[in-house]
Amino acid sequence: MKLCLDVGNSQIYGGLFDENGLRSRFRKTIEQGASSDELGLFLKQVLRENGHDPASVSAIGFCSVVPDLNHSLASACRRYFGLQPFILRQGVKTGLKIRYRNPTEVGADRIAGAIGVVARYPETDVVIIDLGTATTLEVVTAGREYLGGAIVPGLLISMRALEQNTAGLPKVEILKPDTTCGRSTVESIQSGLFWGHLGMIREIRDRLIRECFKERPATVIGTGGFSGLYNDSNLFDVIHADLALEGVSLALDLNQC
Repeated sequence: MKLCLDVGNSQIYGGLFDENGLRSRFRKTIEQGASSDELGLFLKQVLRENGHDPASVSAIGFCSVVPDLNHSLASACRRYFGLQPFILRQGVKTGLKIRYRNPTEVGADRIAGAIGVVARYPETDVVIIDLGTATTLEVVTAGREYLGGAIVPGLLISMRALEQNTAGLPKVEILKPDTTCGRSTVESIQSGLFWGHLGMIREIRDRLIRECFKERPATVIGTGGFSGLYNDSNLFDVIHADLALEGVSLALDLNQC
C-alpha cells in the first residue's frame, strides 16, 4: 500500500492507497518544529487506529508547502518505515506542461491537485478552486497545460487577520450564516467572511474562464478543507476533497516506473 501526504501550512492531510484506490484518510494539525520522531510515531499510530498494519506500507510520497518540515518528515519515513519517500517537487515527472513563467515557483500542492484533475477529467478544460489556508484557483487545459491562476488569503487567514489586527473583533467559528445581515458582531464577521469570500471567488473564477478558455466550457472542481462550506452555492460543478492526495499517488507511480 502507498501512504500519501499533503503537507499544508495548517495541517498534514494523509491517505492510504491500495490497488482499489483510497482506503482511509486522516488529518494532523502541524506543530512548528515537529521532530521526525513525533511525525513517525503519529503516522504509525494513525495507521493502526484505522485498522492498517504500518508494515503493509510499501511506498510513501508527499507534497509540501512547508520546506522546514520536509527534512523531519523524510527522516521519519526512513526511520519508522524503512522507506525513502518520494517528494513531489521541481524536476520530477508530472505528466503536465507547466506554463508558469518560472515553474519552480508553483507550489507542490497546486501541482498535485492538477495531476489529480487531469487523471479524473482527461481532455477537459478545468478550473480548480482549492479552499485551504490560502484559497487558490488553478487553470488546467484539456491539453494538460498548467497555466497558473490566482492566490488569495483563505477564510482562516482572513478571520485571524481581523482578530489580530483589531482591538474589538473576536475570533469566530467559520460557517455559512443563515442571513447576510448579521445582528451581532460575531454574526457580522461570519457573514462578511462567508459571503465576501464567495463573491471574490466567483469573480475570479468567471474572469479566468473568459480569459483562458474564451467560449469553451470549463469544468469547475472544488477541493480543500473549506470546499464543503460552499457545497450548495453553485460555485463548483463537483467537489473532490482528495485531489492532492490522488495527485501525489499518481506522481509516485509515474516516478517509480
